[in-house]
Amino acid sequence: MNGHQKNDLYPMTTSTSEPSLITAVMNKNIVCVGPDTLMIDVIHKMRDNRYSCMVVAENNSPVGIITERDMVRILSDIFAQKTVDADRRAEQCMSYPPIVIKESASLFEALVVARARGIRHLPVVNEQDQLCGLITQSDMMRAHLVLIEQQRELIEKLVNERTEELEKANERLRTLSLEDGLLGIGNRRAMEADLEHTHATAQRYKRPYSVALFDIDFFKKYNDHYGHPAGDRALIQICRFIQSRIRTADRLYRYGGEEFLLLLPETTAEGARIMAERLVTGLAELQVPHEANPHRYVTMSGGIAHLQGDVRCANWQDLASQADQALYQAKQAGRNQVQLILDCCVTTPLAKPAAHEQRTASSKNR
Repeated sequence: MNGHQKNDLYPMTTSTSEPSLITAVMNKNIVCVGPDTLMIDVIHKMRDNRYSCMVVAENNSPVGIITERDMVRILSDIFAQKTVDADRRAEQCMSYPPIVIKESASLFEALVVARARGIRHLPVVNEQDQLCGLITQSDMMRAHLVLIEQQRELIEKLVNERTEELEKANERLRTLSLEDGLLGIGNRRAMEADLEHTHATAQRYKRPYSVALFDIDFFKKYNDHYGHPAGDRALIQICRFIQSRIRTADRLYRYGGEEFLLLLPETTAEGARIMAERLVTGLAELQVPHEANPHRYVTMSGGIAHLQGDVRCANWQDLASQADQALYQAKQAGRNQVQLILDCCVTTPLAKPAAHEQRTASSKNR
């Protein structure tokens, strides 16, 4: 870590690249602190400037972030210990690693990342991972609403034109949605954006993650026997069951039809297997009637793929493809079970993490 003087508060330089949608709405006047800055100075800076967060940077690159939630945790520690650590520094209190977004990213990608991670502040970095701005949830929502309004006005203008042109405009509006209309979980487009960001973050910070694919067994026969409205109700019930059993950090998406993708960040292969098997077993225990299934109740099969933190993998699509192969193996082995593929991607150890990446995080960025 490069040394910083005490009370080292300094403004960051901003990128000079062509403005994208992200750069058009982000705040470029960012004031950061160094890892060695005393927390009392951080608190004063946030209070005096009415900041809701403070980015911690080293060599012009974000290494952590201090938010209002971190402040609540610090206050809780103080009240519990009834003492104040005057020498506490930013690196001891920051959330690490920071969840960042590239300045070249779209507003939609930023919305997906913020929604999936449950955070309200996203530092923006350039291609060299240098801090160039900060975008908040309020910034994103205002810009997103403007886009939706523009789409609505466009559709109204095309109402009196040919039906084919109107249908295309409606389709463009529908693609702005982040959720599946039936199940209320992330749709395929949101899933791809989340996986893209999760994979990039995992590779950058050498962190593991797993992907699980689930498919409802004999679901076409279920629809044929009970009807499609009953099939929709069954999908909703299964979706709610999965949501009730997964962790807050896990994200569930509709992969297509009766298939679900479960994204498991910071999860080992064994942890993913245990989670998937609990879901498969738990669904079977619900005994949802399915006369066309040999078990006479609804079951599902699962396939898992895992990426270790020290393994280089070109993209998330390779991991999803491995999970799909594992799901196929589970189907071939008799369904109502989970299969795991361990050898995912080419095993190429990543470079040793930098000094600031080896610090123990006080909590995840929120």
